[in-house]
Amino acid sequence: MKEILVYLFVAISSLLLWTYVVHMLIGGLVSPETELWVMIIAVAIGAVIMGAMAWDVVRRRRKR
Repeated sequence: MKEILVYLFVAISSLLLWTYVVHMLIGGLVSPETELWVMIIAVAIGAVIMGAMAWDVVRRRRKR
């Protein structure tokens, strides 16, 4: 159970950091609406990738 909490904390903090990175890269270069959409898309892609990695870990552990 502690492991799941650690993974959840790392996933949330990574997604928040990813939004900040996008903001720092394109903030001020594009309109605020475009920046928001790029952040949403980046977080969605990151969440899908993290979900795939979590699914792979669960699948591998069940085979043991």
